[in-house]
Amino acid sequence: MRIIPAIDIIDGKCVRLSKGDYSTKKIYNESPLEVAKSFEDSGIQFLHLVDLDGAKSSKIVNHKVLEQIAVKTNLKIDFGGGLKSNTDLKIAFESGANQITGGSIAVKNPTLFKQWISEYGTDKIILGADVHDKKIAVSGWLEKSDLNLIPFIENYKQNGISYVICTDIAKDGMLKGPSFDLYEEILNSCKNIKLIASGGISTYDELPLLAKLGCEATIIGKAIYEGRVTLKQLEYFINRTA
Repeated sequence: MRIIPAIDIIDGKCVRLSKGDYSTKKIYNESPLEVAKSFEDSGIQFLHLVDLDGAKSSKIVNHKVLEQIAVKTNLKIDFGGGLKSNTDLKIAFESGANQITGGSIAVKNPTLFKQWISEYGTDKIILGADVHDKKIAVSGWLEKSDLNLIPFIENYKQNGISYVICTDIAKDGMLKGPSFDLYEEILNSCKNIKLIASGGISTYDELPLLAKLGCEATIIGKAIYEGRVTLKQLEYFINRTA
């Protein structure tokens, strides 16, 4: 199982929210590059970079941060937040993203999102399935849709998606453990999906459990910044499972 630390960006700074609520913003570092380098120094190869300003404004905003990390580290970056047009997508890839995550766009403009899957391929486009009470949420989690999680994933699987990031918003940033039951349901219902579990990681011991479930990767954010899971522990996990 791949380990993917998260860096969320507001005003060019590394922050975390609780349950996606912008009013709970906590700044952890003024320099996302510094944080990214610390991940790389611990043997981590992947990064989940989220443009929260972009998610709120519906267009890419913090692409300079993406470019800086892509140029000055060897991390493979998946980038999301505010990608709503072909121009946004072009900027993200030209700025150094290896993959992009589309969440709101997959709900609000499925025709364009399916075009991206077809044009860029299943290894470049990740489906963002952010959920609240098993309903898909969009626009930086500020809106809840009427779409049910499993049919939403299954529909895009039939259109070529293989990577899916699922975040249970109720768990995100709360440090109370991930949604094991939810991930198990997805993996049982949507066969051959590469599921990236996101939200709620609170201890190292949860990582082997997610791996055992069959998650392809997990995204870890606040647990790292709050010292609940150390970079040394992540390095151990990566080396142990290599």
